[in-house]
Amino acid sequence: MNAITTGRKPITLLVVDDHPLFRRGLKNAFSETSDIEVVGEADNGREVVGLVKKHKPSLVLLDIALPDKHGLEIVKQVQEEFPKTPLLILSMYPEDQYAVRFFKAGVAGYLTKDSTMDTILEAVRKVAGGGKFATPKVTEKLAFDFLQTDKPLHELLSDREYQVFLMIASGKTLTEIGEELSLSVKTISTYRTRILEKLKMKKNAEIIYYAIENKLI
Repeated sequence: MNAITTGRKPITLLVVDDHPLFRRGLKNAFSETSDIEVVGEADNGREVVGLVKKHKPSLVLLDIALPDKHGLEIVKQVQEEFPKTPLLILSMYPEDQYAVRFFKAGVAGYLTKDSTMDTILEAVRKVAGGGKFATPKVTEKLAFDFLQTDKPLHELLSDREYQVFLMIASGKTLTEIGEELSLSVKTISTYRTRILEKLKMKKNAEIIYYAIENKLI
């Protein structure tokens, strides 16, 4: 019995990941289910909004490490234009470093790429049904985050500051960052100054070292 014979519409997915073999593996796995269908895929961030508009998926399965846009930027864009379309993050980056920030940004779920396929299927079905999906570890971190007084310095950054921080850490120049975020170099320079102040640093090399030490890149 499948979604068609039961009269239920299948869950439709837009898969966004820059690794073609990983996308193919997901598509093959989803093709073996009776209720989940991949209707579109992208290997970069700039195509996501257009594909959501075209396919109207039940949810977007999104990697946060894309070559042209950071996941936070994509989350904000999708939410602005399609607030009813949930996003489920599937990333190589560890939950303890990223999940809380993305949940606060409005995503409906966060998984790491070492999750079992059964867990991924469970998350997709739960999010498509209007629910939230988080591992017990993340749920506990979300519940007690407001009590934590010894947070890492990078958690003091705003979402935009965090984006710029990661881009600086990856070696991009202020001009490149400005072009990617459609902001002036002066604005990016202001963000850089705030980042250095909040992290108690003086130069970009310290940002790069901090990001590597904390496994943020």
